[in-house]
Amino acid sequence: MSYPFEKLHHICIAVRDIEEKMRYFESIGIGPWTEYPPLAEYTEIDTPNIDGFMNLRYVQAMIGDIELQLVQPSSEFDSPQKRFLDTCGEGVYHIGFVVDDVNKGETVLKERGLKVISRGRRPDQSGFDYFDTRKEGGVTLLIRKSATQVK
Repeated sequence: MSYPFEKLHHICIAVRDIEEKMRYFESIGIGPWTEYPPLAEYTEIDTPNIDGFMNLRYVQAMIGDIELQLVQPSSEFDSPQKRFLDTCGEGVYHIGFVVDDVNKGETVLKERGLKVISRGRRPDQSGFDYFDTRKEGGVTLLIRKSATQVK
């Protein structure tokens, strides 16, 4: 029953100033930070606002086997991440899990009654799905299959 929530991959914090937060985390020993691969590599995108999605900035740092992500939404374009910041302030926006087949994971979670907030796929069918679980679970959940997982 736990599939697709079997393998925690990352925790993502929404921030207003990503440079400031990277400096802070590095000052306490979390880092180094790297830019997330370009969002333009997604060829299939279903999101509330494509401009908002394309103007998100992500960075990532490893803490053991778990990735810590920071996301800074554009102040110009609407996105779920921007709405979260405007409503809740900075904090954990989503928790991400890695799956072997993101399409299968999406199907399973839809069958469990979860609603997709946004999704994206690369040509190799790696990609992500955000699920609307904030009201019931207190946080948005995400499943993903990275391009590096594809064999």
